Amino acid sequence: MRSDFQIYKHHRALIFDSGVGGLSVVGEIRKHLPDLALDYVADDAFRPYGEKSEAELVNRLPGLLATLSYMTSPDCIVIACNTASVTALEAIRDKVDIPVIGVVPAIKPAAAWSRTKTIGVLGTPGTVRRKYVDSLIQRFAKNCQVVLQGSVNLVDLAERKLAGEVLDLNDIRREIAPLFEGREGADIDAVVLACTHFPLLLDELQQSTRQTIKWIDSGAAIAKRVEVILNPIEKPSRALRKDMAFLIGPNSTPQRKIAFRSYGFEQVVGLVPG
Repeated sequence: MRSDFQIYKHHRALIFDSGVGGLSVVGEIRKHLPDLALDYVADDAFRPYGEKSEAELVNRLPGLLATLSYMTSPDCIVIACNTASVTALEAIRDKVDIPVIGVVPAIKPAAAWSRTKTIGVLGTPGTVRRKYVDSLIQRFAKNCQVVLQGSVNLVDLAERKLAGEVLDLNDIRREIAPLFEGREGADIDAVVLACTHFPLLLDELQQSTRQTIKWIDSGAAIAKRVEVILNPIEKPSRALRKDMAFLIGPNSTPQRKIAFRSYGFEQVVGLVPG
């Protein structure tokens, strides 16, 4: 097995999210796997996933990912969205014939790190209310008090930040305030960022809390998982092409394209659903 995260340049991964949130995962993959070619798809037309039902997501995502896999010919797919991962991951895997990596909320490392044994889980409503998250808490955080907080507005704020807007910290404070209420909230010393959009707001989150908080996400773990999955796959040489981002929907603004290019996607294409 190759080490030091060296990946053949002929490998390619597809990163999929409802919007720009997956760029937080892309940042970690670029850091650990600099030779890996990437494509990105943002399903803006169906965002926010956190407000969609399980049936709606299972209806849409497997067929969409099968089409995107055929279109981009990746060696693996990263579902860089906690809501999609905890809802439709198995259905997606049943539909494609390459490895599919999901995002798992980082409850295990948060519980292990916490000194107060009181942790927060900050995600979308579509993530924090899923039985999968309950099972992670039972497996890895039984000795902790766990405070769950769902927010769709933070997703929108992250999208606005990546579109070049200057955010009002009061908007951030309003969304996270319920997490820190009461005695349990005052004891929280670690917060799981259970939405890939939220690490993009890390600076604002740090500025919006009076407590000393360790904010924990899954980006680095996903990068390591991609390395493990791709290492055994020996690919014949194939023509290299630019890393591309495909934005499904009307949000192909110049500023948004600049944001994707800053993460290494040289070509950004808007796809308008028929």
